[in-house]
Amino acid sequence: MRILRHAAKVASRDGLEGLSIGELASQLEMSKSGLFAHFGSKEDLQLEVLRAASADFVEKVIAPALRQPRGPARLRSLFELWLKWAANPDAEGGCIFAGAAFELDDRPGPVRDYLVEEEKRLLGVLARSARLGVESGLLRADLDCDLLAFQLHGLMLGFHHARRLMRQRNAEAMARLSFEQLLAQALPAH
Repeated sequence: MRILRHAAKVASRDGLEGLSIGELASQLEMSKSGLFAHFGSKEDLQLEVLRAASADFVEKVIAPALRQPRGPARLRSLFELWLKWAANPDAEGGCIFAGAAFELDDRPGPVRDYLVEEEKRLLGVLARSARLGVESGLLRADLDCDLLAFQLHGLMLGFHHARRLMRQRNAEAMARLSFEQLLAQALPAH
């Protein structure tokens, strides 16, 4: 686990392609052959880093949010926990998934395939959370839940871009305001 935690920090900062078994071995004071025995290839290392990051995301964002009541409370929890996860100071380069998405978008292979499946899973959780809110009467009956999931996902990608690339100091405030506007549009009219 120590290896994957360190590798995730490196991947956050340098990208998945920036991972090197030799460099990691040196940084972790391990033999290259010892580290290679854990993973076998750079691609296997990249996959394991993404799997570990996915498990961390589920533990810190998805699972706690799904314990919240359906509807606005659950969507707000998903957003707040995701925002906190994406702004984690331990992830020097920001969200590993956002970085990997741009790095791998045109690069076929198992690492990209894994990332695509994880992103689809996340969009599914967001859409399902919205649908449960609709079924509970807490969100508009005509709400396009897939569109809301797309918008929330896009909002978080925009937050990452504004915070990391643009260094906008108000990125978090703008993300929060955007979320509140999306949520207000999803509420039933009274």
